[in-house]
Amino acid sequence: MKTYSTASTYKNDRQSVVTIGTFDGVHIGHKAILKRLVETAKKEDLDSVVLTFFPHPRMVLQQNSDIKLINTIDERTELLEKTGLDHLVIHPFTHAFSRLTALEYVRDILVNRLKAKKIIIGYDHRFGRNRNADIADLKEFGKTYDFEVEEISAKELDDVAISSTKIRKALSEGDIEIANNFLGYNFMISGEVVQGKAIGRTIKYPTANLKLKETYKLVPKNGVYIVQSFIEDEKVFGIASIGNNPTVGGTKKTIETYFLDFNKDLYGKELTIEFLKFIRDEENFDTVEILRQEIVKDEIFAKQYLKERE
Repeated sequence: MKTYSTASTYKNDRQSVVTIGTFDGVHIGHKAILKRLVETAKKEDLDSVVLTFFPHPRMVLQQNSDIKLINTIDERTELLEKTGLDHLVIHPFTHAFSRLTALEYVRDILVNRLKAKKIIIGYDHRFGRNRNADIADLKEFGKTYDFEVEEISAKELDDVAISSTKIRKALSEGDIEIANNFLGYNFMISGEVVQGKAIGRTIKYPTANLKLKETYKLVPKNGVYIVQSFIEDEKVFGIASIGNNPTVGGTKKTIETYFLDFNKDLYGKELTIEFLKFIRDEENFDTVEILRQEIVKDEIFAKQYLKERE
């Protein structure tokens, strides 16, 4: 898969079949549409192209938007690459772009740049300045510019919307296994391991404190989770705690992971943790010793869970 940071850098002489969307989560609903895109491209001897946008339009058009996304743009790119796609165009969404007329968008980007011969799109797709054009307009443009429009059914789009809603809801409630079922992979968070308060070391449970780069990344609800990471190509399991560390007077949300049977310096390293199961809610214990005893229970539970998964 070739990736382009703007439609203007897309250079390809072959005609294409294009689909357009945010594809946040690249979940099982999205994959059904992407599979159709890739299969259509092969069948009709076209290149498959996904046109997506970043930042998310709501981040640009709604200044107070606190939208949280299932994937960072890097995660989305990696997941889309696994679908067998030929080209991914991540076009910058700006105020200027949002002011393009429907004609300018179709003619200059879809036709002249991406060489669309076929566009696979939802019946409710809207585009152009103030989103004033719809799929009927797109079909009319197709007559002018010689491309076909294939409509994604209402049921397929409902599946996509339901999946996205259920994933976000599940993550906000700590229902990791439900979220992972809809995603078709383990929900993940990535960041740099930074220095924390090192309280874990004092109770013999040293943790890797993860600092996220992207503030728009959705984080599951506060609590304790079983997770896994790949560190130096080795799969390592751990217990991650998301929350404010109330037992030790914490006020800032942190993501800290204690890795089972692992003891290497991870400071400064980029780390991805994949979520497997929710253990319990975050609690405010009366003493650090009671907290330590609870972590011992978490470790026993995690090891039993992982043993049963083998």
